[in-house]
Amino acid sequence: MADDAVPAPSADDSSSKNVELPSAADNTRDPLDVRTCLSHAEELKQEGNDHFRARRWDEALAAYKSALGHLPARLQLQSKGKEKDIDPTEDDLEDSRPKDDSPAESSTQPDTLDAQAPLTEVEIECAKARAILNANIGACYMKLGEHKEVVAACTEVLKDDPKYIKALQRRASANEEINSWSSLSGAQEDYKTLLELLPPTSPDVVNIRRSLAVLGPRVEAAQKRETTEMLDKLKGLGNSILGNFGLSTNNFQFVPNGQGGYSMNFVQNPT
Repeated sequence: MADDAVPAPSADDSSSKNVELPSAADNTRDPLDVRTCLSHAEELKQEGNDHFRARRWDEALAAYKSALGHLPARLQLQSKGKEKDIDPTEDDLEDSRPKDDSPAESSTQPDTLDAQAPLTEVEIECAKARAILNANIGACYMKLGEHKEVVAACTEVLKDDPKYIKALQRRASANEEINSWSSLSGAQEDYKTLLELLPPTSPDVVNIRRSLAVLGPRVEAAQKRETTEMLDKLKGLGNSILGNFGLSTNNFQFVPNGQGGYSMNFVQNPT
């Protein structure tokens, strides 16, 4: 049977009810049990893909989240800084649909814990499946305009696969939309990471460099805006306290001391 013809499990599917899902603390389950969970997750993922292609974002999101719930908890991965192999099957699947509208599929294998304890084959499959599902969840939130949720989902992707290109791209785009000092700074970091990962001939490189050039002034403006807002709030708080003594923050002036710091002067009658 073709992959896209796999039936999605129904609410009264007895086989789904009888599957005991791995818990967050149990990473030593029988691989056969885990593969059963992977199979159920794959069926739900395909159901989500069908909804996504039909532009039913909420239904796709629910299917992807349900699929994610079938997978074991993530092991604590740590990047070895080694380039990962591309999975041509997933890469072809991703390229077979319009780039902006396709649910993302992982094109890399997850890193190992350390040289002495490499991930088992089934653990690698679980990490890859989690990365794909979280990426697809991020794609749904992108369509729904939920930018903070996009950032959260893509961050989960990158815990399993730090070099997942689409997760980095989506998180950067979402952070630009959030437009706070911290989010814009995060977008800068993701774009810089993308420039390190993408080949120089990638068509995305030009757009990323353009985005970085525009982001510099935006980060500075956001920093100034948020710093001013914070100081105004602190000033308001200070005035509410000092007012009990007939004073205000205007009675205190900060003057540069010539050594990189400030000296505070008290002014009896500020203008």
